[in-house]
Amino acid sequence: MSTQPPIFLINLDQSEDRLEKSAKRLAEQNITFERISGVYGKSLPDSEINKHYNAQLNRERFYRELGKGEIGCYYSHRKAWQTIVDRQLDYAIVLEDDFRIVGDLKRVFYTLQTLKFDWQLIKLAAYENRERPIEFSHPLNSEFSLVVHKKAMTGCCAQAITLEGAKALLKATDQFGRPVDTDIQHIWETKVPVYSMMPYYIEQDLEFESDIAAATGKSKIKKRFWQRKKLQICEKIQNKKHTKQVITELKKAL
Repeated sequence: MSTQPPIFLINLDQSEDRLEKSAKRLAEQNITFERISGVYGKSLPDSEINKHYNAQLNRERFYRELGKGEIGCYYSHRKAWQTIVDRQLDYAIVLEDDFRIVGDLKRVFYTLQTLKFDWQLIKLAAYENRERPIEFSHPLNSEFSLVVHKKAMTGCCAQAITLEGAKALLKATDQFGRPVDTDIQHIWETKVPVYSMMPYYIEQDLEFESDIAAATGKSKIKKRFWQRKKLQICEKIQNKKHTKQVITELKKAL
């Protein structure tokens, strides 16, 4: 019999419709949650933004400036990670409020509880429900497999994070210059391996418009073309090397 882990739902104060729909969807499976008040980037003063968003890191590590919506999204996830640490939770599931459920989440909870190795972050959904090539897959039971993609999935719609994972992510991202899901992909920097539990029983609801885009505003953010190309080459090399290491260590643990 599975017990429900703590579930945190990131939701902006002004997004009442999303909260209502999210609460209804979870209630249909008798799942309780705690709301994390999302950080609305557009209202953040520069003094608050500059506590963690580092413009110099952004120029070095990303191909464009971040919009205020992206910065607010990052702060919201750091808020959820800090809650896990403050409460010393074994692990929690962090949801964004544009999810929909496509399977029995109690089966997800049960499978997470049966894991016998020290995981830190497991993706439970993919950005815009996209697919990505799989490098390694290990069956956990008749329903789910633990998967390592060739490159970690983007998006933070739904993920399970342990206490050690939250600590490591907070430490690694005290200063950041990329979007939160992009930083999570950089496993060689965060030291947090990224797995997926598939098939995903949570999907991103694409009917919702992006709160990040709304908070960023309509102004176009200039992209640094050659910087992007250079970063893509360097990151591909690092990702291939460290994904291989993740798989080697995972095989030993399983």
